[in-house]
Amino acid sequence: MSALDLFWLVVALPFAGAALNGLFLPNRKSLVTAVALGAPGLSLLTALAALWQYGHGIAPAPFEQILWTWNAGELVIPVAFLLDPLSAVMVTVVTVVGFLIHVYAVGYMAGHRGYQRFFAYMNLFMGAMLLLVLGNNFLVTFVGWEGVGLCSYLLIGF
Repeated sequence: MSALDLFWLVVALPFAGAALNGLFLPNRKSLVTAVALGAPGLSLLTALAALWQYGHGIAPAPFEQILWTWNAGELVIPVAFLLDPLSAVMVTVVTVVGFLIHVYAVGYMAGHRGYQRFFAYMNLFMGAMLLLVLGNNFLVTFVGWEGVGLCSYLLIGF
């Protein structure tokens, strides 16, 4: 199994971190911090491994990963990610900068009573940004766009 087979984890890990911090974890700072940094950190490592394989010609260019297909009568919409040279640069920027922002925010938000909720929003924002960058069609990109807008609203109002 190659890193490109696991490319969907680049997007899924920040969403999983948001769900864990927002819905399931108790309000323990050490556990919240581990998930808040672990999800984007693993997403970054997965992205770098996949990009290395993509850059060395192991995968076809462009690389498309279809997660599932939405069928509505005659309308067939694949929910898929696309990795081409532009999205490769953008996924690198989003994961590296996003992880560094998470690291900085751990110290900045120390002592704030909304620590857990803040990192749930941050992980959700990063997942939505990756969905926006890697979406293979307008529907997936639009869902990512709306997610980024929602998370921006939540973080600004924080």
